[in-house]
Formats: sequence, C-alpha cells, structure tokens
Amino acid sequence: MLVHVLLFDAGQDSEGIHSLELSGHTVVLMFENSDDAERYAGLLEAQDFPTPSVEALDREEVELFCREAGYEARLVSAGFVPQSEEDRLMLAPPSANRDVSNWQDGDLESQEQVERDSADLDAVRRRLEGLL
Repeated sequence: MLVHVLLFDAGQDSEGIHSLELSGHTVVLMFENSDDAERYAGLLEAQDFPTPSVEALDREEVELFCREAGYEARLVSAGFVPQSEEDRLMLAPPSANRDVSNWQDGDLESQEQVERDSADLDAVRRRLEGLL
C-alpha cells in the first residue's frame, strides 16, 4: 500500500522527513490520501516552515525506516476524525514548531538535549551556591 509522507530536500543528501514530537515520541505521519498530505504541507508552509514535498512511498518501507530510526509511524486514514488534542495534530501542525533553520546541520534532538542538560546543570549550580 502506498502512503504519502512529507519530505524536505527530497532526493538530496540532506533529505529529511517531517515528524512531530508527541508524548515524548518522534512520530512520522503517513497519509492515506495525497490531498490530506498536500493540505498539511500547505499548513506548514503557511507557518513559515520549509516547504516539504509530498512523496508516495510503500507503507512497509516507511514503517521499517521508522522502526530502525526509533520513530513511530502513524497512518492518517482518509476521512480521519480526531478523538483527542493529540489526534488533531495529525490534521494540522502545532502552532509552535521547532526551529528547523539548521536541521541539515546536525541532530536537533541532540542539540536540544545538550541545552536542557546545560540548563539543568546551571540550576543545580545555583542551588548549591545558595547553600553556601
């Protein structure tokens, strides 16, 4: 079965796939309907996100890629009706997106983890200094 995914720089060395962070998991959306994928891409573009291309790929290949990368693949079926706030993100991207201006330069998740670790270290340092 073919599904539609959103790719950035499709066919280039810097190719990337659109994903969401949901409940601590990286989720890749697979759209059953190409029109739904095109609409989602348009909503991303309207938020000044880099413009993705909609690519039709074999569902099993996308799921295999996701498993190997530690991602979760979720199918957005034709006529999908959200049942929760999280489900709504499968129809429209969140209003606040991660800064992707340098997504090609490295692993954003690793960079964010370093920033969080540094902030945690600073907080511990301030608490220890307060004890002195």
